[in-house]
Amino acid sequence: MDVRRRPLKVDDEVNKEKRPTSPTPKASDALPLPLYLTNAIFFTLFFSVAYYLLHRWREKIRNSTPLHVVTLSEIAAIVSLIASFIYLLGFFGIDFVQSFISRATPEAWDLEEDDSDIISRPPAPISITTLSSAQDEDVVQSVIDGSIPSYALESKLGDCRRAAAIRREALQKMTGRSLQGLPLDGFDYDSILGQCCEMPVGYVQIPVGIAGPLLLDGFEYSVPMATTEGCLVASTNRGCKAIYASGGAASMLLRDGMTRAPIVRFASAMRASELKFFLEDPNNFETLAVVFNRSSRFARLQHIQCSIAGKNLYIRFCCTTGDAMGMNMVSKGVQNVLDFLQNDFPDMDVIGISGNFCSDKKPAAVNWIEGRGKSVVCEATIKEEVVTKVLKTNVATLVELNTLKNLAGSAVAGALGGFNAHAANIVSAIFIATGQDPAQNVESSHCITMMEAINDGKDLHISVTMPSIEVGTVGGGTQLASQSACLNLLGVKGASKESPGSNSRLLATIVAGSVLAGELSLMAAIAAGQLVKSHMKYNRSSKDICKAAS
Repeated sequence: MDVRRRPLKVDDEVNKEKRPTSPTPKASDALPLPLYLTNAIFFTLFFSVAYYLLHRWREKIRNSTPLHVVTLSEIAAIVSLIASFIYLLGFFGIDFVQSFISRATPEAWDLEEDDSDIISRPPAPISITTLSSAQDEDVVQSVIDGSIPSYALESKLGDCRRAAAIRREALQKMTGRSLQGLPLDGFDYDSILGQCCEMPVGYVQIPVGIAGPLLLDGFEYSVPMATTEGCLVASTNRGCKAIYASGGAASMLLRDGMTRAPIVRFASAMRASELKFFLEDPNNFETLAVVFNRSSRFARLQHIQCSIAGKNLYIRFCCTTGDAMGMNMVSKGVQNVLDFLQNDFPDMDVIGISGNFCSDKKPAAVNWIEGRGKSVVCEATIKEEVVTKVLKTNVATLVELNTLKNLAGSAVAGALGGFNAHAANIVSAIFIATGQDPAQNVESSHCITMMEAINDGKDLHISVTMPSIEVGTVGGGTQLASQSACLNLLGVKGASKESPGSNSRLLATIVAGSVLAGELSLMAAIAAGQLVKSHMKYNRSSKDICKAAS
């Protein structure tokens, strides 16, 4: 009889309990004792009875006793020898037997491939259809019809991975375009729910390379860099090698403070000026700090800077934020102060919590001059022989190139914070690898690179000054598994319990030290005329991508 189950409704499917899957059976499960203990017993038995029988047979030969005449103990020893030999022979075949047992599961069969195919062709493309049941098809249709909002799938289904698969399938059907090649499996979608990304349909793979060791302040760091630009990791690695061979680099944290600048408006410029004077009065700072610091045990108000434009007042709050990058923390403190100010300035109209005087994710002179996040300076002295042998150039050429390119050239271009060769390259790669906000690369890459010949022109002094590196080791993308692993590699994972804020400050200095290495190597490549040659060697694939994809 053909029995068919009635398709469940969406609500039924949501409330359906997941049945636990039985683990794959192992050959060793049939043993009464643990595998290691059973092995030990049979090994001991085999060699013991073998020694006993050899000893008995030696005595029989000496006494001219026929070998076929055996006692009861010798019979038991022979049986034990045969039994232990059979077990040991079977033990070495357990993996072989296990492979046949594992093939009974559908998952194991899916993993079996011809070895020659794996070597000769690229991995099979990901199937467009990622759904596992007819019930999921009903949910997809509901998303397409609009009866279930795409953003509500996680809350309705209670399964983040399943929600991503359904959203992905609905998107492909609505747009008529395939997402083949965008991976779905192999990612923990629960880890990003309500934290990192909304309405996911997959994830993008970015390779992570390691530059280093970077010898900075007496410690060695292997720097993770997530990038798809050829030469970047290799070039930074060469810079690290030159710094290491010259005794390492030194860094200093100049400032540490995240900013937020709300905009408020009054009926007149005179009234706006009164609030400006009130906020900048040192006698009022302690009261404002107490109100601000209620937002967090790590937030500590440092100073307030005001700028007025007619009736509008821009108030730039700056505070420490522990090991967090701190945007949310400082915003909460600012909101506390604004609520407090409403008591004495009831006519104050709060236009927005951010008025771009912060300034976040935009190139701005205020960050270049006043700093934002961590302000770091990093320097190194590169020996003459290292410049010649490792960097393949000379000190005088590097100094001249830096002056004409990074200083004069950037001035001609009207650069704002861009007096460097490619600081953004290194900053972006480290930011992506360690779970920072990639958009904050804009101000975090503000950098001026200086080079000077010292010791009678023999050695090179190089430095980078970066006034607004915005990093954290807790919160946001730093909590994802891959990014957390990269932070752990640097020794700055999570919050520092002994000295709050020290992990994020150390990460900022590592970023600056890596930029120093990258600047040194790229400038040397340009000075030696190697830039185009190296990019043609490392930044061009010899594979036929179209053929591989087909």
